[in-house]
Amino acid sequence: MNFSRALTTLQSMADSIIAGFPNFVLALAIFFLFYFIAKRTRLIVVRLTEKQHKARNLGIILGKLAQSAVILIGLLIVLSILFPSFNPGDLIQLLGIGSVAIGFAFHDLFQNFLAGILLLLTAPFRIGDQIVVQQYEGTVEDIAMRATTIKTYDGRRVVIPNTDLFTNSVTVNTAFEHRRQEYEIEISFDEDIERVKNLALETLASLNGVLSQPPAEALVVDLRNAGVVLRISWWTRMCGQPEALHLQDRVLTSLKDQLTIHQVAFPTQSQHIVLQPFSELRPERQTDGFALSNALEN
Repeated sequence: MNFSRALTTLQSMADSIIAGFPNFVLALAIFFLFYFIAKRTRLIVVRLTEKQHKARNLGIILGKLAQSAVILIGLLIVLSILFPSFNPGDLIQLLGIGSVAIGFAFHDLFQNFLAGILLLLTAPFRIGDQIVVQQYEGTVEDIAMRATTIKTYDGRRVVIPNTDLFTNSVTVNTAFEHRRQEYEIEISFDEDIERVKNLALETLASLNGVLSQPPAEALVVDLRNAGVVLRISWWTRMCGQPEALHLQDRVLTSLKDQLTIHQVAFPTQSQHIVLQPFSELRPERQTDGFALSNALEN
């Protein structure tokens, strides 16, 4: 058997490995250098994001994106060192063509990802805020790249795609320090409106949780057939839905007790039926009436 050809091949492979070993060491060193720079870049981005009082998730996501971008640049340089015939432009062009196909295949995923980035950048709400979106209401647990998770008041978890949050109206109950609550009551037309207003305002002033500034109000908002409608409103620092609901319970309970003690008159549902004497009806009706009476007598 002729081993000379195999030996020649092995010798050429060994020579190429030995010749390329310095390039390999250089490429490895450059890769670790870029990896170190990428980690530092991620930490810097996270710290800068936190200084701007943005959501922590935003810093994590932007930091990972920056780290991936630096590592990708390092890989391109490493491939250029290891394979001199490698052209980074061809790879970028190939990635660009492939990204179009990937974009069509994962359209919804990328749309939710971009919506999540915009939500974290604009920060209309933060983790811990209580929000209302469509038919869902609860506390924000997490804002991820694809979806936002909220915990409802009855102990359930709802995962909402970021696109829905970005394109639909969202009510943030805990966006501000103060929150106004209101309730309407209806009193009789015969009742003294100013007396009821003063009684309602005094009741609100005596309750813990109701703020004196901005002041509570009692305003006439409607006149109905049955009575006068008063809208009673008050401000509180209890912006969370459970706390606001308990405060409203105490307010309405106190109002009911005080209005009952002071004998405030409420409208009653009644109907007025007018009975006219038979003789006052029109002649044609009298004729019909007499005919009916005669028929019954017969």
